[in-house]
Amino acid sequence: MTLLLVSNRLPISLRRIGNRLDVQPNPGGVAAGLAAFYREYKARWFGWPGEVLPSETRQVAARLEKEFDCRPVFLPRKLARAYYAGFSNGTLWPLFHSFATYAHYSASEWDAYRAVNERFADEVVRGMKRSDSIWIHDYHLFLLPRLIRTRVPDARIGFFLHIPFPPYDVFRLLPWHREVLEGLLGADLIGFHTYDYARAFLGSVLRDLGLDNRIGAITAGHRIVQVDVFPLGIDVARFGSASVAPTVERSLSRIHKGRGPSKLLFSVSRLDYTKGIPQQLEAFGRFLEAHPEWRRNVTYLLAVVPSRERVAEYARLKREIDERVGRINSRYGTIAWTPIRYLYRQLDFDELVALYRASDVALIAPLRDGMNLVAKEYVASKREPSGVLILSEMAGASREMREALTVNPNDVEEVVAAIARAVTMPPEEQAVRIRAMQERLRRYDARTWAMRFLERLDEAVRLSEDLAVKILSEAEQKEIRLAYRKGQRRLILLDYDGTLAPFSPDRDAVFPTERVVRVLKDLVSDSANHVVVVSGRPRDVLDKWFGGLALTLIAEHGGWVRDRGDSEWKATLSLDGSWKGRVRPVIERYLDRVPGSSLEEKDFALAWHYRAADAESGAFAAKDLVDVLTTLTANFDFQVLPGDKVIEIRRAGADKGTHFATHLGPEPSDFILAAGDDWTDEALFAVLPRSAFSIRVGFAASSARFNVESFADVVEFLESLVAAKR
Repeated sequence: MTLLLVSNRLPISLRRIGNRLDVQPNPGGVAAGLAAFYREYKARWFGWPGEVLPSETRQVAARLEKEFDCRPVFLPRKLARAYYAGFSNGTLWPLFHSFATYAHYSASEWDAYRAVNERFADEVVRGMKRSDSIWIHDYHLFLLPRLIRTRVPDARIGFFLHIPFPPYDVFRLLPWHREVLEGLLGADLIGFHTYDYARAFLGSVLRDLGLDNRIGAITAGHRIVQVDVFPLGIDVARFGSASVAPTVERSLSRIHKGRGPSKLLFSVSRLDYTKGIPQQLEAFGRFLEAHPEWRRNVTYLLAVVPSRERVAEYARLKREIDERVGRINSRYGTIAWTPIRYLYRQLDFDELVALYRASDVALIAPLRDGMNLVAKEYVASKREPSGVLILSEMAGASREMREALTVNPNDVEEVVAAIARAVTMPPEEQAVRIRAMQERLRRYDARTWAMRFLERLDEAVRLSEDLAVKILSEAEQKEIRLAYRKGQRRLILLDYDGTLAPFSPDRDAVFPTERVVRVLKDLVSDSANHVVVVSGRPRDVLDKWFGGLALTLIAEHGGWVRDRGDSEWKATLSLDGSWKGRVRPVIERYLDRVPGSSLEEKDFALAWHYRAADAESGAFAAKDLVDVLTTLTANFDFQVLPGDKVIEIRRAGADKGTHFATHLGPEPSDFILAAGDDWTDEALFAVLPRSAFSIRVGFAASSARFNVESFADVVEFLESLVAAKR
């Protein structure tokens, strides 16, 4: 088995020098986090190598595969620009960082994004074996899991998102938000940095696709998709190594010389509006204003890495940073002291390590950040337990680095107070905080992060296989039809809603079609058949629909029974309804809280329906209502039954399984078929004899022997049974 890593860029970059292409390590992003692990694991990496002339592609591909185990995905310049600078970074990046006003929505760029994801899928499938595991990274490739799954249905696919997943009200601004979710659900495992991001994703899946989860497990079609949290670590040993290269020593010497006797505060970030650089500058200026005693005693080294300067928003940001730095230095600087030392360039590794080790305070205050590895690198680099980390609560790293001084980057006064506390923090407190964070970083470094993700992917695949539904095949249909033809005493038990008819927000609009009535008539016309319709519907509704047919009707999940040939209904429970007065007011409060929900009153039950309500609001309220009703009825003989978009509370003592065991099961039958779509049907499936044929509608895990996709499959199969007998 080989691990295939897939990301927008490869761990190497191609740089044109004259007429030749030079290959260099890619210094940042996903590549930096996985570089060491990928070599150790002997993985193969798929990604875009950057711009390559058509005449060079074959030569470049051969070299990258031979020397670096990389499979390049070549993109024409125009397509790459629309996909990368356009949709990925002009739409997804700002939107997923909750900067919705910066996002633009272009159908042509979406088409380019989709086309590039198709190209990646083709290349990965060409280069994979069935036993390989595929690990896809980041927002550039949201559609890729499903595209690979369509081509290779049994592929092992993991996906990790390195940026935040936004709240639903932001995410839904994307015109193609459903396509993004459907693309991701092609994976077996979807990973996020924090629980906040995972919850936002699960909420969007519920509200957009109507798919709920159980402890992060989503049933998507006939597969189980797992959603989990894996905070990205760093190569701690690399940053914390005791051995120092001569270049690091030289950088340290230059930093110490430039700072003089003052304390050194620093921040390093790429030029981006999500990083909060203007806000950090404002806070430092306010700090100097509020604490004049620290003028000439603290220096702020601001390192900004150039990025996308040709994009208008970034050009404006660069001008704003330049102007703020100039104003602060002009106002507070002296001939001997410059408050802000401003670097606008990429720092190499040795320079970064030197800066981390020399600095007294790290100010890492992005407005929004998926993780932020600079915060972790700063702490890991400290050989002596000294230094203070000021960290934005909007960065994913803040969930782990609890000993940092956590700030809201939009609250300037809070950041000012944090700087004041940092520069005066006693060495003993610094040591306690740094050691605690370092220990956590050592326990969960980049390698541990990668290994745990891959272990969890194996678990997710196994769990999906263990819980895999048994789709009713054509061969098994033939087996059932043969058993049906041979049967002399046949029992056929059928649920109604979701089994013989589709669900609808309007329950009164779902009545049996002529096709359903006809197949039931055909079945009951055979004297060997005992057909039973078992439903949660009230008896008057079932009477209206099926009263003229010679079949047994069971209403309210077993509360009422009308045997075939009888005209009278028989109650299986006491008709005392006095309990409803205690329960109805509780349910009515939820009618007000969840618009679109409704209350249905039956003889033996009260049912709160929320199919017409907002999916997330309804699901959240349903869980709350179950808890409330369970507590309310704890000392009474009642059942609280969560169903498909319904919560029902009813008197205990009858269900579909009980009625079969006590009434229908004792009948001599040489053929039993049962079909249902809900957990209420599981009670029936569980008590059927091993020889019975049970069918669950939908692809949820079930004790039924088989699954079919929809009610239409049930009706069609019943028609085939009738035809088989003729």
